[in-house]
Amino acid sequence: MTTSTTPDPLLQALTGSLRTYDLGRPLTVGMPQSPNHPAFWHTLPRRHGDMVRSDGGSAANDMISMGTHVGTHIDALAHVSHDGRMFGGLDAAEAGVGGKYVELGVHTIAPMIRRGVLLDVPAALGTPEGCDPGYEITPADLGAAEERQGTPVRPGDVVLIRSGWGRHFTDPDRNVYIGGASGVPGVGEAGAMWLAERGAHAVGADTIAFECLHPGAGHSVLPAHRVLLVENGIYIVEAMALEELAADGVHEFMFVLSPLPIFGATGSPVRPLAVVTRG
Repeated sequence: MTTSTTPDPLLQALTGSLRTYDLGRPLTVGMPQSPNHPAFWHTLPRRHGDMVRSDGGSAANDMISMGTHVGTHIDALAHVSHDGRMFGGLDAAEAGVGGKYVELGVHTIAPMIRRGVLLDVPAALGTPEGCDPGYEITPADLGAAEERQGTPVRPGDVVLIRSGWGRHFTDPDRNVYIGGASGVPGVGEAGAMWLAERGAHAVGADTIAFECLHPGAGHSVLPAHRVLLVENGIYIVEAMALEELAADGVHEFMFVLSPLPIFGATGSPVRPLAVVTRG
């Protein structure tokens, strides 16, 4: 019997020539999140030493509870309806009978391995630290970032929008990132239409709700969610970590994401990756 010693080219590439950026946030108790969703909780029902086997071995285990729209997560098309209808004209009330969304639940989202584009809006606006609180990112802003970087958005892309607001995620006062009083920057209805017209497969941002939240308005209206999820079937990823990607000037990459296949759920926590060739 002979064993081949020929290196696997894919393995060589993965271990030597590629760099991976982690675009997901650590899941921690007390992290900032939308008040509309159940909070993340983690506990250890069994710790080392609670039970010790005859050979001295011991094991610990965990229990978590959380909403599916907490931390870095993806919105399935079942997440939002408008005038009683979801994407494709599906009756929202009828679709939820039985306590799960069979047609548009998160289990229907195929794993993504696609071209990703980061639109660094603050860099295009000349305010590299970030957009102002409550600032609405316009189609002109998105176009300016696209042109500055030389990374045109193409049909089927995953488009990530950096507002710079992600720098507040680790602020000791979680309300800073939530931005209830100050507002949060993001695209509005016009920006969402710009993304839809370019055929984006999914979009993401470094903010809690993807779109612009005006000061004091909270989540009272979410027109970008309607345009993207309900009218165009475009998935939304929220609370992403985009600062390292932007700092390194990486604007084009292979985007990798796979939701948890929670049957009938409206969303899922995710750990998206951006993969680029070193050098």
